[in-house]
Amino acid sequence: MKKILILGAGLVSRPGVRYLLKQPDISVAVASRTVSKAEKLVEGYKNGAAFPLNVKDEEKLVQFVKQSDIVVSLLPWVYHVKVAKLCLELGKDMATTSYVNDEMQALDNEVKGKKLLFLNEMGVDPGIDHMSAMKIIDDVHREEGKVLHFYSYCGGLPAPEDNDNPFGYKFSWSPKGVVLASRNSAQFLEDGDIINIDGKELFSNYRVEEIKGLGKFEVYPNRDSVPYKELYGLKDALTVMRGTYRYPGWCDTLKAIVDIGLVDDTLQENLTGKSYVEMMAEITNVTELNDVISTTAEKLGIGTDSDIIRRLEWLGLFSDDRLPDLNNYLDILCYRMQEKLFYREGEKDMIILRHKFTVENSDKSRDLITSTLIDYGIPYGDTSMARTVSLPLAIGVKLMAEGKIPLMGVHIPNVKKIYQPVLTELENLNIKMIEKKSKV
Repeated sequence: MKKILILGAGLVSRPGVRYLLKQPDISVAVASRTVSKAEKLVEGYKNGAAFPLNVKDEEKLVQFVKQSDIVVSLLPWVYHVKVAKLCLELGKDMATTSYVNDEMQALDNEVKGKKLLFLNEMGVDPGIDHMSAMKIIDDVHREEGKVLHFYSYCGGLPAPEDNDNPFGYKFSWSPKGVVLASRNSAQFLEDGDIINIDGKELFSNYRVEEIKGLGKFEVYPNRDSVPYKELYGLKDALTVMRGTYRYPGWCDTLKAIVDIGLVDDTLQENLTGKSYVEMMAEITNVTELNDVISTTAEKLGIGTDSDIIRRLEWLGLFSDDRLPDLNNYLDILCYRMQEKLFYREGEKDMIILRHKFTVENSDKSRDLITSTLIDYGIPYGDTSMARTVSLPLAIGVKLMAEGKIPLMGVHIPNVKKIYQPVLTELENLNIKMIEKKSKV
């Protein structure tokens, strides 16, 4: 029986843990700082066990890894390399859903030397996006065609029927990571030119795309897309762009939030006991509280009746509500967003993932190929985010346990030996990309 150690029991972990618990010849140990969360994940399964663990407890972490065959890190990404180095030392395979950073990639030769597999980027984005894109890219190349333009967009959003707030967004965990996207610069290749976008201008550089049956969405570029030209073998591509979907209004509003100074995490010493409107007065250098809205609008170059001001007002940034006991604008903003932008019991989230390929065939004719996943959460059950993140990971771990991924080193799922069986099993779980082709 293969022993799987899962580090972390966060909000996306349940579907993947339960999938592994249902497999024969696999036992699952879930170790979490909050052991009650781990206990809920394995409840009712004889082959599951829950343990308390603080990942900073080196001695205890070593003991857990020693007793395992495969280690799955669902910890915050900053801990992955620490776990990876321990797996390397103790000769254990490993899997994560996170991006491979330089430190992880640097372990590749040592991992190969020990004949181990560290499988990363096994979520939805990154994860299903790699696998579904590579399936089509490999098919095109096998038919001696060329991918000339490649766009890949993904977003986690409220389902349309539960999209009921002015921001068009809801958080199922801390909003800080989403808000901090405003600091990320972006780079992509389009029509042969490399386009660079500074972080401060990220939300000014969005485009609008319509998805049949769902309406229009904003798309802003996602970090650095240029390496994917090589990573995906797109040697003929003139365009390689990855982006993030949001409902209309999000980008302009986040740009305003950035411009007004609300993503500043500099320590502020004079916020204790103040209200939100007093904080905004401080940010906008206003002495009269009645002037805060008009001054904010003026600084942003918009009207006081604009949708952006309406959203900020709905969020409560101009209210007399007392500030939380936090010492910087960014944390206060995130606290307020988490208070207001949340999923109520029984509401559904939605994952949209779409690739668009312009393909030149061997006879010089051209096709537009789209590959689209639209997945919804289960009311009072698992979210779509949890399913699409943790199930690809769990399937990959199962294949590793069965010895069905004949690879060594640090890998992502951009090769057929990984993506084909994982996509097939995801379809069995009703997570399926729908492909369409038309002539250009």
